[in-house]
Amino acid sequence: MTDDADGTPTVGDTVHDTARDRIGQVMGHEGPYVQLRPLSGGREWDADPKRLRPLTPSELLSALVAEANARSRQPR
Repeated sequence: MTDDADGTPTVGDTVHDTARDRIGQVMGHEGPYVQLRPLSGGREWDADPKRLRPLTPSELLSALVAEANARSRQPR
């Protein structure tokens, strides 16, 4: 869900950062940037909100399945 006022995604949204070609979950906003974190966790990065687009339901499902598959291949 995006903020209706300016189209900026809200915390918890999953978006595609077109500048880096990465998918991330919105963790917050800092100045003019949106802070994203990979779905599997890890280091956050700052993204230009103008370069973000929400995922379609099928893209979100595909990204979540890819993360689950990657976790299943990790040694225990």
